Amino acid sequence: MTKRITVIICIVLITLGTVLFFVDPFSNGKNKQVSDQPTKPPSSSEDKEGLENGTSLESIFALAEQGKVLNNDIVVGKATIDDVKAYWGEPNDTSETDVGLFLNYPSHDIDVGITDNVVSDIRSSQDALTSLDLDMIQSYKQPDHTRYYQDEDHDQIILVYELKNDYELKWVLPKPIDEADHPDVDHVSLSKTVEADGQQNEGNQDDSDDTGDSTMTLDEKIGQMIFSGVNGTEMTDETKRIIEEYHVGGIILFADNIQSVNQTVNFLNDIKSVNTNNPYPLLLGVDEEGGRVTRMPDEMKSLPTSLAIGELNDPDVSFQVGTILGKQMNALGFNLDFAPVLDINSNPDNPVIGDRSFGENAGKVTELGIQTMKGLQNESVIAVMKHFPGHGDTGEDSHLELPQVNKDYEALSALELIPFKAAISDGADVSLIAHMSLPKIDDTYPASMSKEIITGILREDYDFNGVVVTDDLTMGAITDHYGVADAAVQTVKAGGDLLLVAHDPDLIISVFDRLKAAIEAGEISEDRIDESVERITRLKEKYNLSDAKTPVPDVHPINEEVEAILEKVS
Repeated sequence: MTKRITVIICIVLITLGTVLFFVDPFSNGKNKQVSDQPTKPPSSSEDKEGLENGTSLESIFALAEQGKVLNNDIVVGKATIDDVKAYWGEPNDTSETDVGLFLNYPSHDIDVGITDNVVSDIRSSQDALTSLDLDMIQSYKQPDHTRYYQDEDHDQIILVYELKNDYELKWVLPKPIDEADHPDVDHVSLSKTVEADGQQNEGNQDDSDDTGDSTMTLDEKIGQMIFSGVNGTEMTDETKRIIEEYHVGGIILFADNIQSVNQTVNFLNDIKSVNTNNPYPLLLGVDEEGGRVTRMPDEMKSLPTSLAIGELNDPDVSFQVGTILGKQMNALGFNLDFAPVLDINSNPDNPVIGDRSFGENAGKVTELGIQTMKGLQNESVIAVMKHFPGHGDTGEDSHLELPQVNKDYEALSALELIPFKAAISDGADVSLIAHMSLPKIDDTYPASMSKEIITGILREDYDFNGVVVTDDLTMGAITDHYGVADAAVQTVKAGGDLLLVAHDPDLIISVFDRLKAAIEAGEISEDRIDESVERITRLKEKYNLSDAKTPVPDVHPINEEVEAILEKVS
């Protein structure tokens, strides 16, 4: 009997223990309340495992589209500073920024940006995020924009994703050393514009991410779209006025502006000094292709022609040529080179391309041209692919008159457009548009003023969202048929961004005034101007342009590299 009672008691105790395991006896039948504190993030190994099955990054992006980062319920753009303090308590530290307050919560690996009492930005460096690397993120989804940021303490790459509901997710990582380097995430930033008193305030606190559209005046925006030539070999009142009053976005130098290494470096340094009060550093460009199109001072040796490089037909040599061009640009203080030439020299009677081309074969021109472009980019110099949509089959020199090519889109696609399409796929940042007539595509305007070519082919068909710059608007192809200022307005209407006015400073003023009048009259919308300004400023940010002065260089090591190339092609 006693044994039976003991068995029954054991059964009862086991049953009761099971019930207590699954049910909170103090909940009165209700679910327990969820803790107000954020849950602990998963470990790095859990994250990497989650990434492999496609759930981890998917959940991060899904939360971001709701205005949230991992492991908290604060919603960017909706939550207030009081909500943040109620959720996490008083911050360990606070810091003032240009757009508001930053609350620091290091124990949660969270910083919160506040604009006009509303959360505009959350930065998170939680383990679940910093365990991911560059390759993982890019493999999951390519960014809408890639930006770069550098100061005394940081050298970073920023992957920018534009999400639903006007959210912007940025992955901030150390800048990779090379293509094989895939650094881990430093932090993510989720931001949203916060409206206050009718003003749009950027919630993002990253210095590198402000396009300047909301702070620049109309005059400054128009100026960013003008790439100006200058007179003389040193700073003049005329050049100073163009920079200070007309806020030009870029300056190009030609052979008559360049006398020596010291003079060129000092001239460019003076130009930078005058520009320091403008919103963005200047694009400082030069036509340096090698061969007969060279602007290098006498102390600096010039590279051989593209045709000579093409005859050697070695992609590694073409990359070396690009890196040398980049080193020459950096040594003198330039940050942009109007190269490489991607025209196919298909017409032996062509008076303007000839040995500037890598050759007659589309495959060769494509491979060698792209390698030269990559060499320039490797030296952090902006490369400009030219002359879209292909100047190789023209019979006239556009410096003197407007050439005409009677080819339709299908014929161009089979030859001339091949190198440009491939270069865009390989990361071209800037395209120069040729002054040439293609009546079977646009029977009204030349390519440099044609919406069918700039917007239709280049932007829409080839998905090019980089900067479009005209060939020099003071060339005979334009001046003999159009007013320079009217041509500039038509180029902007067609989708162009940068207006190259390489000669005659009075024409720069005319272009500026005509563009401003067109905007004020409603002929061109300011939104259209903002599109171009964003592309231009994004390019400047990507290449970390600055107005810092360039020291006078020792050019002998670069000359030795040029000599080695000359020996290979001799």
